[in-house]
Amino acid sequence: MNPFTLFPLLGTPDAAAAASGGGAGALISSLIPFVLIIGIFYFLIIRPQNKKQKDTQKMLAALKKGDRVTTIGGIHGTIQSVKENTVIVRVDENAKMEFSRSAISSVDVVAKEEKAEKLEDKKEEKDADGKNVKDADK
Repeated sequence: MNPFTLFPLLGTPDAAAAASGGGAGALISSLIPFVLIIGIFYFLIIRPQNKKQKDTQKMLAALKKGDRVTTIGGIHGTIQSVKENTVIVRVDENAKMEFSRSAISSVDVVAKEEKAEKLEDKKEEKDADGKNVKDADK
C-alpha cells in the first residue's frame, strides 16, 4: 500500500486535537438516538403491558358468583363459587370445573348487561303491580 494514501485518512494533528475537544458534543449527539429509542419502547411496549396487567389483576380480584367467564383455554361458563386461588365454573347443567384464578381470561360483558336488564325488569314489574293495585282501588 502506498504510504501517501494514509496521510489524508489520518488527518493533520490539528484536526485530531479539534476532534478530541468536541468529544462532549459528539457524545451527547450519539446518546440522543438511544434515549429516543428507549422512550419509544417505554411508551409503545412497556407502559401498555403494565396497564393491561393491572386491569387483569383488578378483573381477577373482582370475580364473584354468577359472572359469566371465559378461560384461557376457551371454555365458557358461569362462576358457581370463588375461593382464594381458584374458582369453580359451571360449564353445563351438571358439569362443574375448578380453575385457577389466573386461568380466567375475561368476564363476559353480556352477562353483566343481562343481570342489569333482569333487575330493571323486576323493578318495572313491581312498579306495574303497585300501579295496578292503586288503579283497582279507585
